[in-house]
Amino acid sequence: MMWMACIVPCMGSCGGDSPDNPSDKGSGNVSVEVSPDNLAAGPDATALDLTVNVSADWAIVSDRDWATVRPSGGVKNVSSKITVRVAANNTLDDRTAALSILCGGKTVKRVSLIQECAKSASASVKTLAFGAQAGESKITVTSNTAWTLSPDAEWLTVSPSAGEKGETEVTVKAALNDTKDAREAKLTLSYAGSQSEISVSQLSDEITVPDGYALVWGDEFNEGTTLNPSDWTHEVQKPGWVNHELQHYVNGSAGGKRVTELKDGMLNINCFKGSDGNIYSGRVYARVATGWTYGYFEARISLPSGKGTWPAFWMMPVGNDWTANPWPKCGEIDIMEEVGYNPDMVSSSLHTEKYNHTKGTQKTHEMRCAGAEGGFHVYALEWTEDGITTYVDGKVQLKVTKASMGADHDSWPFHYAFYPILNLAWGGDWGGSQGVDESALPVTMKVDYLRVFQKK
Repeated sequence: MMWMACIVPCMGSCGGDSPDNPSDKGSGNVSVEVSPDNLAAGPDATALDLTVNVSADWAIVSDRDWATVRPSGGVKNVSSKITVRVAANNTLDDRTAALSILCGGKTVKRVSLIQECAKSASASVKTLAFGAQAGESKITVTSNTAWTLSPDAEWLTVSPSAGEKGETEVTVKAALNDTKDAREAKLTLSYAGSQSEISVSQLSDEITVPDGYALVWGDEFNEGTTLNPSDWTHEVQKPGWVNHELQHYVNGSAGGKRVTELKDGMLNINCFKGSDGNIYSGRVYARVATGWTYGYFEARISLPSGKGTWPAFWMMPVGNDWTANPWPKCGEIDIMEEVGYNPDMVSSSLHTEKYNHTKGTQKTHEMRCAGAEGGFHVYALEWTEDGITTYVDGKVQLKVTKASMGADHDSWPFHYAFYPILNLAWGGDWGGSQGVDESALPVTMKVDYLRVFQKK
């Protein structure tokens, strides 16, 4: 590297001019030699060398705190090596600093330092899931460089498929899956020689009937934008109604936002904080007036994440007389519950007068279901006159029999019709036992279908 030498006029006292304004006033000449003339750094933390020789006593300062210099000056006519320490650039932009060489407070030379940022591009999600019907999802790509987003399956399209620096909203569309199997694909985000992937899955509406059963009712959530009121009933309750939960349950919407909506072939149960500061969510009952006595009940569900969430798929008795037959004497069947502070741990429980959580005697079982939060899994109940078994993706979760619990009503009240319930609670005795994190809101519990089978 060649030396850079300059002759700068300077008064003998070298004073009076701003260090940000190199001056040509003065009666004396100051010779400044700098190597290199300017500095460049990559995004990582580093140390750069700068050699300085000035024909007068001098100092060097940086105008940015991420670039520091040592030593901070030198004496005249002595070649000095300056170490410029540069912190890592974790921002989304290149940045510059000015290193000013001063003689008695007057800038006699500036060295420019340019530091690149790390080239990056990221998507707002790592996974996408679609129902069997044609649907779309919007994601955001945030980047400080040019990027492309490419699907590896013909049934997926993205628009736009490329972009530049900034935030770009991308629409991902999935075509109808008219096959009998679920399918998977990936979106590859490419930028500056690097890549990342978004996993995409699409479900199938193919109905698998358990041996010895026939489908008697179901909702695939493929038609319309709201639940059919002849099949579904919304609960309306204020916070604290049960379990000290924090949400308001409303009949469909609050403040212009839906707590339940049909979208892309799924039921979305949304929990959110309204503009009034209240938390709103949905709790819905299927065929609440009739229900079913015995059968195989199955739902495919994707759970939300966040401390405070408490999604559930469960059942309660039809037309119960709460005075003569109060909870837990009436019975309760919990097919699936999960709380956000213990992600992917799903449980099933039974509650009766003799066996319930207030006595610590409830019949319950918990198991890990990897990817329960954000992924679709099948939760099912087989209920007969003699026993109850719950399943997670076909694996037994909880299995009990009337013979093992006792045939009296206080032990086994499961001899009349029950109706299915889907809800997303916020906080409460269990969901909020380790606090809630409102920054997680809004959250959504997605249900691909609910089906009821009974024996032929």
